[in-house]
Order: sequence, then C-alpha cells, then structure tokens
Amino acid sequence: MDKKLKVLMLNGSPRENGNIALAFGEMEKIFEQNGVEYENIVLGRQDIRGCIACETCRNKGKCVFDDIVNTLALKFEEADGLVIGSPVYYGSANGTLMSALQRLFYSTHFDKSLKVGASVVSARRSGCTATFDELNKFFTLSNMPIASSQYWNNIYGWEPGEGSVDDEGRQVMRVLARNMVFLMKSIAMGKNDPGVPETEERVWTNFTRR
Repeated sequence: MDKKLKVLMLNGSPRENGNIALAFGEMEKIFEQNGVEYENIVLGRQDIRGCIACETCRNKGKCVFDDIVNTLALKFEEADGLVIGSPVYYGSANGTLMSALQRLFYSTHFDKSLKVGASVVSARRSGCTATFDELNKFFTLSNMPIASSQYWNNIYGWEPGEGSVDDEGRQVMRVLARNMVFLMKSIAMGKNDPGVPETEERVWTNFTRR
C-alpha cells in the first residue's frame, strides 16, 4: 500500500487544551506509531453558523457561507478517516460542532463511503452515550464504517487536564486509534481485492403525499 493514510480530527470543544484535546492526543500517538498523517482542527471557538436550508449547495457543491466549513470539505474529501470530538452540553454535542457537521455533511457531494469514522466524547459525569450516539449518526448516514473500542469512546473530566487521571478512558482512545488504523488499512487493501461493495441507484421515499 503506497498511499499514506490521512485522518482529519475535528475538536468541537472551545477549550484548546481540554479533555477532548487530551483524548485526541492519545489517538495521535498511535497514528504517529503507524505512519498515519493527521490534522487536528479546533472548532469550538470559531464563528460557525447553522444551515439555513437555502439549498445553494445543491448547485454549487459547497455551502453558501464561505467559512471554515468549505475548507473542511476539501480536507474531508482527501481523508481516509474522520474523528469528531465533543464535550457534553446539556446531554448533547457542542452547538458549534453540530452546526459545522450538519453543513459539512449536507453541502458536500463527494462519496464518503468507506471513510472510517470515530466519535470521541468527554463529560464531567453523564450524557456521554447520548452524545456519542448523536455524533455517530453522521457516519451511519454516509456509508462510513465506525471504528469502535473496548468501551464507548468516552473520557471523563471537568477541568482541562482532568481526563489524564481517567486511565481507562485514555486506554479506550488508544485502542480506538489502533482499530481505526486497522480498518483504514484493510479498506485500502480491500478496494483492489475483493473490491468495494456493489452499489445501487439511490431510492428516495418521502412520507408525505400530495
């Protein structure tokens, strides 16, 4: 396999050195050990507005708001894997991250099939699994295999750096990264033999009728 694998990592926390950054750091160690390129982008403090359902992207192939989302689209298209991380806010993901992801996935027309996805969540106490499920929906809607670990991809901590004492959570991140590398390598080799799965023309069914 000649092509070097690439992973795009999107940190939805407004804390650049928070517990999502700590979790990503554990994954980055494994990526480096395996020769995987990665780019870590912090989105939590960026000015990213939500989708306004204008449908401009249907014709232009990019979002009408020409901000970091359109930049991320180019990086996402080139990546073999995508990691998205968020702290828990009221039992769900950070709003800035969600705005970015909704626009990113909706406005891009390139094939996301077989890019490997992984979600990472941090919390003081609860809400991790709900947020984990919320983030994974972006992958399952896009034919993207999801990398898993030996537990849900959670790390616990309130103040920045507190996740460093969550030994289990940090190990979960390392296992997650190893599994993600394995999936990306296996998919890259499998594209030649036996080849990618057969595709069908997309069927769209609305639940309302005039």
